[in-house]
This record gives sequence, C-alpha cells and structure tokens, in this order.
Amino acid sequence: MRKQALALLCCLLSLFGAKGQEEFVEPTSRLLTRIPFQQMTGGVVILSALLDKFPDTLNFVLDSGSSGISLDSSTVIALGLQPEPSDRTIRGIAGIRKVGFLYNRTLRFPNLNVDSLNFHVNDYSVLSSVYGIRVDGIIGYGLLSRYIVKVNYDSLRIEICSKGMIRYPKGGYLIKPFLGTLPVHYARIKDDGVHNARFLHDIGAGLCLMLTQDFIEDSALLNRKRKLLPKQGEGIGGKFDMFVTVVKELKIGPFRFRNVPTYVFDDNYNVTSYPYLGGLIGNDIFRRFNVIYNYDKRDIHITPNSHFRDPFDYSYSGIELYYIGDRIMIGDVAPGSPAAKAGIKEGDEVMAVNNNFSLNFDQYKSALQSTNEKLRLIIRRNGELVQFDFKVKSIK
Repeated sequence: MRKQALALLCCLLSLFGAKGQEEFVEPTSRLLTRIPFQQMTGGVVILSALLDKFPDTLNFVLDSGSSGISLDSSTVIALGLQPEPSDRTIRGIAGIRKVGFLYNRTLRFPNLNVDSLNFHVNDYSVLSSVYGIRVDGIIGYGLLSRYIVKVNYDSLRIEICSKGMIRYPKGGYLIKPFLGTLPVHYARIKDDGVHNARFLHDIGAGLCLMLTQDFIEDSALLNRKRKLLPKQGEGIGGKFDMFVTVVKELKIGPFRFRNVPTYVFDDNYNVTSYPYLGGLIGNDIFRRFNVIYNYDKRDIHITPNSHFRDPFDYSYSGIELYYIGDRIMIGDVAPGSPAAKAGIKEGDEVMAVNNNFSLNFDQYKSALQSTNEKLRLIIRRNGELVQFDFKVKSIK
C-alpha cells in the first residue's frame, strides 16, 4: 500500500512538472528577402530598391543613425512627386532643416513590399558627391523597426526577416541598446584616461569613432601629445569642420580595437544632447562584424567576421575628393596639410593620380589612403594642367 501511494505521488508530481513546463512561444523568425549591397568608404552600406510603381532603381544608405526614412530632393523632382509641406525639422551634425513629406509610400525589394512608409525629403547631393554614386535616400528606423535585419559584410548580403524567435550565432556579443528611434549603447574608450560612455550606434557614418569637443574637454581623455589635424566632414545639413586624431583603445563588450582613428567635432546643433552621448561609433568599426538588428527585442548582435583585423586608415592628405557632374573635384583643403603645402586648392579638377588617367573615383580615393607614400596629382586649373607632388602623412 505504501509503495502504491509513493508511486501515485511520483506520478502526480511528474504531471504537475510537465504542466509547469508548458509555455506559449512566438513564431520562429523567417527569411523574407535577401538583398545584395555595395560597401562604400568607411563601410557605408548602399542597397537598391524601387519606390511605389516607378521602374527606376534607387540607391539607399542603410543608416541606424536615421530616425525615419527619406528621399533625396532631386530624386523626388525627377519622379515628378510633390512633397507635402510640414512644420517638422530634422537635425544633423551640420545643421537643422525643415522638411516636407511623401506619405503612405511603398518600398519594393525582391519578394518584399514595405508599405505605409512616410518619407521625409532632404538634399543628399553632398553624399552623392562623396561616394561617387547617386544617393536617392536613406533607410533608417522606418525599416529597421519592422523586421529583423541581418547585415553580412563577408557575403555583402542583407537578410530581412520577420519578427519572431531567433537563435544568434555563437562567438558573438549581444548589445542591449537604449532604443527610442536611435540605438545607443555603452562602450569604453581609453587614451590618457579610461571612460565608459554612451554612443550612438551609427552605421550610416563612414568612420570609426567621433567624439564631441565637450566630451574631450570634460573627460580630459586625450593624451596632451596627441595632434589634432583639421579635416572636413559631410552630413545632414552639408559640410562641417572637425579634427582627426587617434585614441589608444575602443572596447565594445569583449572586443577591443587599438589605435583607433577618431574625429573630434564641435556639436553646435546639439545632436548628441551632451552629456547624454559622448559621440558616435561608425561603420568602419561595425563592418568588422556581421550584425543582426532586432529592434523588437532591443537587441543588436555582433559576431566578428573576416574583416575584424583589417588595418585602420591612418592617412592624412588634407584633401577631400568629390564626384560632381562626371568630374572629380578637390573639395576642402585643410590648412597646413600636405596637399595645402603642395599648392593644391579647392575647386581644382583631378585628371590623374600617380600617372593613373582612368578618372576612376574609387581608385583615386584609395590612392589618397597610401600612408607615408608620395603622390603625384595632375590638376586642371584655369584650363591648364599642373602637376603637384606631396607625401601622405599618418595621424598616428
């Protein structure tokens, strides 16, 4: 009798235990589409899509630093669309602008239509000239918030998946960002001092690290021997002046990067809401991982890829190249830079670099990254061809 009672008790306990293990689970995430992308300077991602029923393929920058989705003003004109005026403004590093909207539009990828999108309209001509490819718009939170987005920098493919259960790859790290419309997370930076600070996770920025001048001064982060070299940047609102230097270390989770190229800028438009943010981490860091954006769970998962140990770009020529109307032009020339000392001026037209007359924009930009090497530029100025020679410096 005692044995029967014990057996009955064990049976009841097993039933209760089994019932306690039951739970409702959400559906497993599934692949909706796979899209190839181009990678530009600093790891910036450009993908193609169609708008509404227009047949023209448009180029979009994938940008976690954008709180919406947008179209270039010249593209809107070319498509014959008329934005509705609004009182809303957008704010970027280089300025603040009032924007109009195109409401309830559809973005079309292979096997996936994303509808009910509200595009704001802005001028991205500077981005087109910087990358040498037409930039028709920017894809940010408007898309990233609807799906799980996987960016693979090894295969140069983006996978857009439905929301749901997902298993993250082994060997990675799960970032749990603060997420309104823009992802923010902690990272540790080290130079003369060590500081844990919040940074914007910004894959639309083709750089490693950008810090505000206020953060630099308040934290006394930089070694006094560090040189700050002048440089020009591009962003929403146009061009802006900044400085470039190096910090000893950047650490995200367990992953460390040493001697990281770093930009310092004066945040005149309070983009970082300092002291909330110390700055931003750009895609010349995140391209070294394969990244999964799962905004629904407030997850960003990063796994080191084959580019993890790629060398950083320490070159400093002092000039920016722009692709304008099928011509390669000299943009800003930093005072005291190697290019300025050689006599190169803003507005010069580049005809050749190191005897390369191909007028290939990407090849010319790559040549300017040849640290500690001599460059020869053939320039057209006032209808005449002029030769300039200088050596590319290192910021280290």
